[in-house]
Amino acid sequence: MSVTHRLAAPTPGWTATTDVVVVGSGVAGLTVALNVRKAGLRAMVVTKAMLDEGSTRWAQGGVAAALGEGDTPEQHLDDTLVAGAGVCDEEAVRTLVTEGPGAVRRLIATGALFDRGEDGEILLTREGGHHRDRIVHAGGDATGAEISRALVAAVRTDPEIELIEHALVLDLLTDAEGHAAGLTLHVMGEGQRDGVGAVRARAVVLATGGMGQVFSATTNPAVSTGDGVALALRAGAAVTDLEFVQFHPTVLWLGPEAEGQQPLVSEAVRGEGAHLVDADGVRFMVGQHELAELAPRDIVAKAITRRMQEQGAEHMFLDGRHFGAEMWEHRFPTILASCRAHGIDPVTAPIPVAPAAHYASGGVRTDRRGRTSVPGLYACGEVACTGVHGANRLASNSLLEGLVFAERIAADLAGLHAAGELPERTVDVAAARAARPVPLPPSEARAEIQRLMSRGTGVLRSAASMAGTAAGLALIAEQAHSHVAEEKPADPRVETWEAANLLLVATALVAAAAQREETRGCHWREDFPERDDAHWRRHLITTLAASGDPVSTPEEQ
Repeated sequence: MSVTHRLAAPTPGWTATTDVVVVGSGVAGLTVALNVRKAGLRAMVVTKAMLDEGSTRWAQGGVAAALGEGDTPEQHLDDTLVAGAGVCDEEAVRTLVTEGPGAVRRLIATGALFDRGEDGEILLTREGGHHRDRIVHAGGDATGAEISRALVAAVRTDPEIELIEHALVLDLLTDAEGHAAGLTLHVMGEGQRDGVGAVRARAVVLATGGMGQVFSATTNPAVSTGDGVALALRAGAAVTDLEFVQFHPTVLWLGPEAEGQQPLVSEAVRGEGAHLVDADGVRFMVGQHELAELAPRDIVAKAITRRMQEQGAEHMFLDGRHFGAEMWEHRFPTILASCRAHGIDPVTAPIPVAPAAHYASGGVRTDRRGRTSVPGLYACGEVACTGVHGANRLASNSLLEGLVFAERIAADLAGLHAAGELPERTVDVAAARAARPVPLPPSEARAEIQRLMSRGTGVLRSAASMAGTAAGLALIAEQAHSHVAEEKPADPRVETWEAANLLLVATALVAAAAQREETRGCHWREDFPERDDAHWRRHLITTLAASGDPVSTPEEQ
């Protein structure tokens, strides 16, 4: 299978070669790189910003694993399946929870320093959907930053791991057999590797993180523009479950005009006993779920949204005043500083919160070895859909998934290498040139895409609202095509490539969400308020048609 679509971009002006190229420098990508090096393979890490600026560093809560006394992988599995609302791949979840504790211990051996009690034992807390204290954390609420620090330090000490920072990945390169043979990218810098280039490799691993920037308000950093999912779709790979975007219930509300990355207020705050209340101080989660504020995220986000609608309010409140100053300062120093920077002191006042786009439970479809439907192309972390999260990710399973499945990808590549089944690949240059260039929307289309998605395909969705979103997205695409026809195309540059990726991912997400005529997990249809297991307890698989339009097909039951 040859790649049939590509971003409009200049011909690569330079070429680099490695064994395994990893795109992304979060927990998933760096874990792959470190582990393939142990197998004697050369690794190159391509990252969009600096090495430590991916989504991992923003994770506050922690890593879920059955490490505590009395806890078991089976209990972790049960909680994950419940949160996933009937569409988790149970074997993938079993892999996660059974291999998870060992993966966390290996992360500690790499240098990650988790919080410990006076007895030296690792401290564990609880988050939404968990029936046990099983969340390991670092720096109180700076777990992601510590994990990133440890992995970045390990990568920087290995001279055989080559780094390319400030690089936006563009498209996959394949050989004559349709096997991944590298990728094209644009380096935002100066010197030998500047502008569009190519990396040739025996295997390609996508670990590009999420696509939260498809919405106006998100906890994701500005670089999370769905680049990996868009690349995979253009390369002919299947993606799955794009409609299941998790909106974090408690994101610091900064006002009605706030856009872009918003400060997260970790679920661990509720895990330690903070209450969700309305303006009158009423705890509206009590009686809605057995776990009240610690119900799975989709339930809490819906309850907050519903209460906001009922009261005509723009936000609810998270009340942790009873913690006292000492607990805020030691357990949640990052959140405390963030709130105070925005004029809110959680020691003396409740925190205004509202849901915002947080995590993509779907992504590039993989098996349990991280293999996608394109030979030689792997995916792990938030860009992937391993089947672990189902319709709603269980809190703190994301960092664990990144660890476990990154190790499994590295093991698969090591096995292929040892068996002599990971040969050098020759790029099919003719096929790359023949691929249809995707017209680029102008950079200002990004804000319009975000507004359309937030207005019609956010926490609440309906056929009518999504039809409006789809029409608006189609208009942006039509304008990009007409500008090409008029020989006035948008300049190929980072901003227009990102806008093209966001447009493709948004269009694919809406196509899937419009098909799923039910409410399940974090997919909430106002016009289909009930869960429909008879018709929809299955996945939607999305690919690109020859026209370049996303097509979603229900998986056979």
